[in-house]
Parts: sequence; C-alpha cells; structure tokens
Amino acid sequence: MNNLLIVDGMALLFRHFFATSLHKNYMKNSQGIPTNGVQGFVRHVVRAIHDTDAHHVIVCWDMGAKTFRNEIDPNYKAHRPAPQDELIPQFDMVQEISRQLGFHNIGIQNFEADDVIGTLAHALDNTYDIKVISGDRDLLQILDNHIEVWLTKKGFNIYNKYDKARFIEEYQIEPKQLIDVKAFMGDTADGYPGVKGIGEKTALKLIQTYGSVDDVLEHIEELPKGQQNKINEGVEALRLSHQLAAIHTEVPLKLDEIISEMPYSVDLASMIDICNQYELKVAKNFIAKL
Repeated sequence: MNNLLIVDGMALLFRHFFATSLHKNYMKNSQGIPTNGVQGFVRHVVRAIHDTDAHHVIVCWDMGAKTFRNEIDPNYKAHRPAPQDELIPQFDMVQEISRQLGFHNIGIQNFEADDVIGTLAHALDNTYDIKVISGDRDLLQILDNHIEVWLTKKGFNIYNKYDKARFIEEYQIEPKQLIDVKAFMGDTADGYPGVKGIGEKTALKLIQTYGSVDDVLEHIEELPKGQQNKINEGVEALRLSHQLAAIHTEVPLKLDEIISEMPYSVDLASMIDICNQYELKVAKNFIAKL
C-alpha cells in the first residue's frame, strides 16, 4: 500500500510559532511580516515527507474558532486567548504556501481539523498506510490497523509514535474507548469538565473494567460510595463531555476528488524557489541540506 501523510496544519504552525517567539525570533521578512511559524511548518512537513516516505500528502486546517461543538456547549474552547499579533498574518500565509508547495489542503467550516483527519483516516484505512502528525493526543482514538499517530515531541523529527498495538498494550483498552476515558476525566485545554474529582487514572480504570460510560452507569452500584456520588452528581457533565471528546468521522468530504489530488512527488528546486519568493531563508537552508 502507498503511504499517506496527514498533517494537522495548525498544530505545527502554533508549535513552531511559540517555539521561536519565546525568544522574540519572529523571522520577519522585508515587509516586516513575521514568518517564524510558517518556516517551522514548512521545515516540519518537508522532513515528515522524508521520514514517512509519503506518496500522498494532505494538510488539514481548522477554519475559524467556532465549530458544531460550540452549539453543543458554548464554553467549548471559549477560554483560549486570542492569537498574538505576530501570528495572525501567518494564518493565511501558511495555507497559501502549503498550497504552492503542492500539498493537498482541506478545511471544512464548522468542523475541527481533527474531525477532517478522523474522517479521512476512517475512509482510507485498508487502502493506504496512514501516518498522522499532530500534537493532539485526542487523535489516538482513530488508531487502526493501517493508521499510526505520530505525536510531536521535539524538533522536526522526534515523535511519540503510536500504532494500535502499542496503544492497546499501554492502556489496556481499544483506541475508540479513549472517548469514554476523556468523558470521565474531562479536558481543561478544550474546556469540557468531565466528572469533578475523577482524574485520568480512575477514568482509565473504570473503562478497563466496564468498557464504556453506559456500562459504568449501568453498574454504578458496584463502585465505591465516593465514586458513585461523584458520577451521580456529574452525570450531565459526563454525557456532555462524551459528546465533545469524540472525533467526528463523517465530515462531508469529496473523497474521489481528494484521492485524485493528494498524490505528491518531492521537487526540491520548486520548494527552494517558493521559499525564495516568500523570503523563508531558514526553511530554504533546511531544505537545501536534505
């Protein structure tokens, strides 16, 4: 099977923006526009194509701050601060450069990039060997026979790599059951509560023992009295969190069109020309050394 690389575009843009902005290294071009996040994105994707021997490349993007999850819960991700001024002009720039570099870009209004990634992976599993690159552990729920998730760890090529077998060995549950674990423990980064007083260790034990949120509730009388009280008091938050934790794998996508447009072949000379056009000196030097 051919190798398909799916990239969480915003995850890489944010990661590399903050890595260099800590030192006020915004890599501004001759017009004074910061490019540090864009340059990190380009370097990371180019290296990932090399490391995964990808024959097909898709970059998925978040399209605005609001999605269908905000209709379920207005507080979802509402606590996140506005992006820094130096990052704002890089949102459009990175997508344009990604397009010019020949990567197939997808962003769907009302859905997060995770949902698009999950839908693609679900639809194309068993047809391609899929590597997903992101910093979001929520994506571990989509692991399957031909789907790996590489979580960014350090630099441009050090990852915490998960396949289905490693996940099951490590957590003693199926990847899909991560949704149930997250429902109990909540997620402060995404702003959904879970059950107050139940952390990751207890949540995991509950799902290892009972299998799902519904089965825990069905057998709640078997639990210690303290856990019973916490779950009974937080059952509405539990149900809500379960909805918010699940990656949506039925985003409306034109799959035939995507499959026809996602093949990719490396053209280093063209990459360097594009880097020169946008004054991406650091990225150009990185590519030239590959």
